[in-house]
Amino acid sequence: MKYWWVNQGKTYAHEVGQDFMWSPITKSDGRSTNAYDNMTLLEPGDLVFSHSKSLIRAIGVVQGKSYVGAQPNFEGTGSSNWSDTGWHCEVAFNELENPIDYKQYLPDIRTMLPDKHSPLDKNDNAVLAYLFEISSQLANYFLNLTDINEKQMEILVAQATSDVSIRLDDLEEEIIQKKNIGPLEKENLVKARRGQGTYKTNVKMFEKKCRVTGLQDKTHLTASHIKPWRNSNDDEKVDGNNGLLLSPHIDRLFNYGFISFSDQGDLLVSSKLNLEVLKSWNISVPMNVGPFRLEQFGYLDFHRNTIFKP
Repeated sequence: MKYWWVNQGKTYAHEVGQDFMWSPITKSDGRSTNAYDNMTLLEPGDLVFSHSKSLIRAIGVVQGKSYVGAQPNFEGTGSSNWSDTGWHCEVAFNELENPIDYKQYLPDIRTMLPDKHSPLDKNDNAVLAYLFEISSQLANYFLNLTDINEKQMEILVAQATSDVSIRLDDLEEEIIQKKNIGPLEKENLVKARRGQGTYKTNVKMFEKKCRVTGLQDKTHLTASHIKPWRNSNDDEKVDGNNGLLLSPHIDRLFNYGFISFSDQGDLLVSSKLNLEVLKSWNISVPMNVGPFRLEQFGYLDFHRNTIFKP
């Protein structure tokens, strides 16, 4: 685990309900800088101390590696001096009820600041730069100033990093390393990998609810690839026909091949699935979830023959 200090300026992401960090990739003149390069070093489970308006106002838990994402456009954060894309990283911020006024503890803090790339200048003011790595000693010092104890922090980190769908994996790393597509295309593919963004929008054009549970609130539905991501080409990865909106527990059964569907909508149940699972979720069989579109047939055929466990 690493520890970071982020200088958010006059506003900060968690204050306006956005759980992420964003920075340009380079300075406006194209030169690299440590404060932006550090975004590429973030790992799931790292702790981020968010500084804004002279106070440490929140502690965040990094949920995945950074990827190339569009500049946020909510009021107070955008800048015409930055490029349209930069480093984007999901962070689960927890706002402190009692923000830390670090200047009250300067005699101690000065001894724990890094000699190089410090978040504070020689006058003990926040440096006009973004992200800085700090020592575990300073991180623990800040934690001791809050009402968050070590056990609570362990639980917080575990909860924030438990959703593997938001972690950068090897397949997403392949996207980021691609040379033949631009940053916005990379962002769309990464979001499609996670069932977000353009891909989920495309799926919602054809699918209106979870076919098995009937749930219509799309906030709680996952855009699940029929033909898995790893087997799809770039067009198939964002094709709305290659997707279903599923409740999370149904999504898991589908992805692991415990259920599938006929083209006519019959629910197919694997012989390897304990039927008590379906019973406990009030899913009755046989079940027909409604016919699929012709454009979905090829994807469903792949799922039945490659993923489904008869």
